[in-house]
Amino acid sequence: MDKANSSGVSEFVLLGLSSSQELQLFFFAFFSVLYVVIVLGNLLIIITVTSDISLHSPMYFLLGNLSFVDICQASFATPKMIADFLSEHKTISFNGCIAQIFFIHLFTGGEMVLLVSMAYDRYVAICKPLHYLVIMSWRTCMVLVVISWTVGLVHTLSQLSFTVNLPFCGPNVVDSFFCDLPRVTKLACLDSYIIEILIVVNSGILSLSTFSVLVSSYVIILVTVWFKSSAAMAKAFSTLAAHITVVILFFGPCIFIYVWPFTTYPVDKVLAIFYTIFTPILNPIIYTLRNRDMKSAMRKTVAHYLRSKKVSEIPLVVRNSLY
Repeated sequence: MDKANSSGVSEFVLLGLSSSQELQLFFFAFFSVLYVVIVLGNLLIIITVTSDISLHSPMYFLLGNLSFVDICQASFATPKMIADFLSEHKTISFNGCIAQIFFIHLFTGGEMVLLVSMAYDRYVAICKPLHYLVIMSWRTCMVLVVISWTVGLVHTLSQLSFTVNLPFCGPNVVDSFFCDLPRVTKLACLDSYIIEILIVVNSGILSLSTFSVLVSSYVIILVTVWFKSSAAMAKAFSTLAAHITVVILFFGPCIFIYVWPFTTYPVDKVLAIFYTIFTPILNPIIYTLRNRDMKSAMRKTVAHYLRSKKVSEIPLVVRNSLY
């Protein structure tokens, strides 16, 4: 709060997605349902991958970590956004605003690298199947996860290094549902040109480089499979098409917002919904519901939980007589 007092701004006003009361009630119901589905869906994936021995492989280990990141990414701002739909005064403290900037760049930066790790896993599985278990050892998987969190942490700390000390001396209205870095920096009482250049160098290059690596890996996989057989090509393309859809929906808004932060558009806050809410709900659908092993394991996990719940509801005396 000392930073807030020295800057002259103690809180920011969030305009949200709409000022219409009717739309806000609709958004409250819609995003509440989405958030519950995101948390429960990704939590089910984590529990399934952890509890089912048949899924103890590098691919599902990385998928479980992706689900954890998706829960975190959907939770840094969505609960407050949902609560703000029922509030007339949508404000956030200076420290809360800085915390949102920290977490959004931590989770998005980490997810970008994690998606690259998952693409690398598929590349090794398809292009080097005989060496898969050697290359994708548990040590390699742990290193890939640690690297993703490290990149996310370095990325967000570098963003905060030139954000926390910005002087805010009056304007405090953010035209978004969370503290979006390009919009917050424009409220500073100085020429933000250099700051915007730093945003491009940091977020823009990270987004473009990881996106380029992902697309290149998918192209290499498709070319490799194409030389094997047309049936394998069709199967690989069917799988990768879904992955590419998620990648475009996640990276597209990030690149649009952070590669050109000099001009903010009304559509920016709509695009932000894609990588903060829609992508975390698409990942479980794309990466699990198209996978027969995963669907089977999830059904067993749910069935086991429901069976255990029914048994626990039977009176102890009756239960003892059954056994």
